[in-house]
Amino acid sequence: MAILMRILMNLFRKKAMSNEGMEKTKLARVLTLLDLTLLGVGSTLGAGAYVLSGAVARDKAGPAIVLSFFVAAVVSVLAGLCYAEFGARVPKTGSAYVYSYITVGELIAFIIGWNLILEYAIGTASVARAWTANFNSLIDNAVIDFFNSTMPIRVDYLSEYPDFLAFGLVALLTILLTVGVKQSTLFNNVFTIINLLVLLYVIICGFFQMKLKNWQLTPDEVPPKYGNGGFMPYGVSGMLSGAATCFYGFVGFDCIATTGEEAKNPQKAIPISIILSLIIVFLFYFFVSMVLTMMSPYYLLDVNAPLPAVFSAVGWDTAKYVIAVGAICALTASMVGAIFPLPRVVYAMAEDKVIFSVFSNVSEKFKTPVLATLIAGLFSGLTALIFDLTELVNMMSIGTLLAYTFVAKCVVILRYKKTIFEEPLISDRGTYYNSTSVNTPNTDMQKVTPSFSFAMLFKSQQDVPNQTTEKIVLVTSSLLSLAAIALCVVLVFAEDYLSSGWAIYLIVQFLVLMTVCMVIIAMQPSNTADIPFKVPFVPVIPEISAALNIYLMLKLPVSTWIRFCVWMFVGFLVYFGYGYEHSTAKRRDMTDYVNITEDESD
Repeated sequence: MAILMRILMNLFRKKAMSNEGMEKTKLARVLTLLDLTLLGVGSTLGAGAYVLSGAVARDKAGPAIVLSFFVAAVVSVLAGLCYAEFGARVPKTGSAYVYSYITVGELIAFIIGWNLILEYAIGTASVARAWTANFNSLIDNAVIDFFNSTMPIRVDYLSEYPDFLAFGLVALLTILLTVGVKQSTLFNNVFTIINLLVLLYVIICGFFQMKLKNWQLTPDEVPPKYGNGGFMPYGVSGMLSGAATCFYGFVGFDCIATTGEEAKNPQKAIPISIILSLIIVFLFYFFVSMVLTMMSPYYLLDVNAPLPAVFSAVGWDTAKYVIAVGAICALTASMVGAIFPLPRVVYAMAEDKVIFSVFSNVSEKFKTPVLATLIAGLFSGLTALIFDLTELVNMMSIGTLLAYTFVAKCVVILRYKKTIFEEPLISDRGTYYNSTSVNTPNTDMQKVTPSFSFAMLFKSQQDVPNQTTEKIVLVTSSLLSLAAIALCVVLVFAEDYLSSGWAIYLIVQFLVLMTVCMVIIAMQPSNTADIPFKVPFVPVIPEISAALNIYLMLKLPVSTWIRFCVWMFVGFLVYFGYGYEHSTAKRRDMTDYVNITEDESD
């Protein structure tokens, strides 16, 4: 039993951070606030404006797509606020992986990091294939026809043909990332600015062709399968369904959080750039979708290329070539945003030795993790080359939503901890770090930690967090998560019975339990550290964000979860075969144990 408990404790050992360690990095700090903002905008504002808007407007939301984007933006901003606080607290490479490692432990951090690798690889591959599809449409599918006729693939779950153009694009960006972060961000900045100018052109030109009547269509003017006309032809449920799809148009801003060791002033620049990029992206999505649905009846929109189609319909054929340039620039910038964080997550995990440590080597000349970048690029390129991405894109969503959920939960837990940094324990034999992350020596712990009482749940007598209040928050937040999962299970799997008495009873009970848990958390003393940005209304905003992400995860198909389990099986082989024994956290804990033992023996 003791061995089992020891193994269990090792699975949740935490990454130790010190104030001195926050400033140390082997990477080059060269990214400005403008670089980070354009990186976030470029990685996010892509296919959503050029493809997604047409499909959602025609089949799910109608003109109410503007509200769908608003709801999706709110959900994304909730997650963005959590990333912003962590970026201010822990400006280190690795994003959600590092945040969860510090807060909830190694195993959860590995799961997050392993899924982030898949998320960014699939994201890169899917954008690369979208780029080649867009390019092929301009040259009458010449490239596709050539590969289809000369080297077709006849295997389930694989592409119909090898997309060497997509592979070449990924290889080019990989080389660019290897040479230096500043060069790759400059490349991204140029394409992002061109994309923004093209979309601005679309919005301005579209204003001259907008007709309010297209938001006021009567039921008899609309084909039966396209709803009831008006502003919200598919009702509120259609608008919300559209919001769930539009949410994925905001995925990508979290790449900013992976630049903690390459930003010039990360504690201020990362939070500001995350919020700023989400606002810019929402405004462009909102106005593009408004122009789109006012220029044309929503049921006539082209789901593959809606913007060129509506401009051609009003006789502005020249505009489609401008839009094609914008689409290619947008997809190029999105590809940079997708591949940019991938080697940084690999580097962060390798530096902690939860995956092979050779990937943490940094080039003295380029100041980049060259091997991690090359391997990440090869993985993404091969995925783009041969896989049918329609079956894999939902797996990208799991990685994103899982990361968003844990970052939100970690914000709550850290807000009510005394400190997230190691403090030195002083002994007669010298100084060594205490990995329990408290401010007082172990010998005095019993004197400063009050015993638990139920009164502490709703009225804490402490001004600052201690071990007891930290445990109250951890347990209560975990119970809240279970209640949120149960609520989402009812909402998703009993969707057709939500009006029945038993469903209403369960929903009310879970909501009451979640509310009580949030009140208990809010009554505990919080961390008073002065950082550039904090999420407002904690724990309400992070916990709502986590619950919304859980709901969206449960909406994914069963086949996606099966593939997720296969990917995690491979990951666990890596972790338990290498990471569990070689982890730097394990070596640190062993060193601390030896130091404490020697000190006590003296």
